[in-house]
Amino acid sequence: MIRTKGETGMMEIDLTGPQGNVFFLLAQAKKLTKTLNERRGNDYLSWEDIRKDMTSDDYEHAVDVFDDIFGHIVILSR
Repeated sequence: MIRTKGETGMMEIDLTGPQGNVFFLLAQAKKLTKTLNERRGNDYLSWEDIRKDMTSDDYEHAVDVFDDIFGHIVILSR
């Protein structure tokens, strides 16, 4: 199926492009954590816990953690 970018209303990250590196994912995770905490209360998510988990193993682990936490608002594609 062909769809227009942004058609879902969700943020989309192409893991095969320049946005697919772990540093970009960490930066997005930090921004999303701040945004969600502002909307749901400052204790909703812990940036330090997310950062530690994302950097505790390899790239695939970081992607999995990102998807587990932010998959409801971000589409990751390969």
